[in-house]
Amino acid sequence: MSDPFDLPDLAVRTQGGAVVAANDEFFAGKENLVLPGPARARDDFGARGKEYDGWETRRRREPGHDWAVVRLGMPGVVHAVVVDTAFFLGNYPPRASLEGASVEGHPPASALADVDWAPLLPLSDLAGGTANRFTVEPGPRVTHVRLSIHPDGGVARLRVHGEVVPDPRLLDAGPCDLAALENGGRVTGVSNAFYGSPHQLIGRGEARSMGEGWENARRRDDGNDWVEVTLGCEGTVTLAELDTSWFLGNAPGAASLTGTTADGTEVELLPVTPLQPDTRHRFRLPGDAAVTAVRVDVLPDGGMARLRLWGRPTEAGRAALQQRWEATARG
Repeated sequence: MSDPFDLPDLAVRTQGGAVVAANDEFFAGKENLVLPGPARARDDFGARGKEYDGWETRRRREPGHDWAVVRLGMPGVVHAVVVDTAFFLGNYPPRASLEGASVEGHPPASALADVDWAPLLPLSDLAGGTANRFTVEPGPRVTHVRLSIHPDGGVARLRVHGEVVPDPRLLDAGPCDLAALENGGRVTGVSNAFYGSPHQLIGRGEARSMGEGWENARRRDDGNDWVEVTLGCEGTVTLAELDTSWFLGNAPGAASLTGTTADGTEVELLPVTPLQPDTRHRFRLPGDAAVTAVRVDVLPDGGMARLRLWGRPTEAGRAALQQRWEATARG
C-alpha cells in the first residue's frame, strides 16, 4: 500500500486514540475529533448555538490560536494527515499546523505542555467543508500530536495516518497477537475491500457490528478473495482466530492460512477449513515455521470481523523490533 492515506489512522478512537486536552471547546467537544466514521450534519441548536459534529472554539478577540492535544492509540511514524472541516463553512479555521511528541508512559495532560514538540505539518491553508489532505515527511515516532488552528474555528475530524511502531518490551511479556495493528502488524495486500477496510480485521477489541470488519464484494467468477498481513515481526504462530461474528448470510464458506518465511518460501499454516457464520473460530497451529507474513484466503468470498495470530517473536524478529524502535527514536 504505497498511498500514505491508506495507512491506518493512529489517532482514531476505536484504536485507543483520545483527545486529552484543548484550550477551548466552547461550541463543540474536543472528543469528536477522533471519532470513527465521517462527521454528520446536525440541524439542532442548543444553548450555545448551532451544534456541530466536531470540535469548535469560540471567536477569538485577542491574539493567539487554539489547540487540541491527541494521545495516539498506536504510537508510530506519521506519513499523512487529514484535517477535515466537514460542515464547517463560515466558521472553519483558515490555517492549521500539527506537531508531534514522544512521551514515555502515561503522563497526565498537565505534563504535556513542557514536552519537546516537533513540527509535523507546517502552518497550512485550509478550505471549509473539506477533507484537507497533507502528506508528512516521516520523522521520529510520536505518541501524541498537537493540532493548532489559526486563529479559531471548527474541525470535524483529525486523521493521523502512519506506521505503527510497537514498544518491543511489551511483546516480551508472553505470547502476543503478531498480526495486531497495535503490535506493528499491517495489511500489505487485499483482493477486494468493497464493504469494509481490511485494517479493521486486525484492529483492537471485538467488532461491534458487521461494519467493523473486512468484507469484499460478491464474487461472480471461479476465484477467491484474500488479504495479506505482514506481521509486526518474524515469529512462530501457534494459535489462529478467524472470527466471523456479525457475518450471518455473508460469511466465507471456508478459509486457509499461508505463511511466508523471510526468504520468501510459502508454508501452509492452516489447510482449507470450513467456517461457520457468526462464530469465533480458534485453531491450534504447529508453530514449527518462522514466518514474516500470513495470507488469509476466504473461499469463495465473504466477510470476517477479526483475525488474530497468536505466537512469539523469533530471536531475529525481536532484534528487528528493537532496531526499529531505536531508529525511530532518532527519525
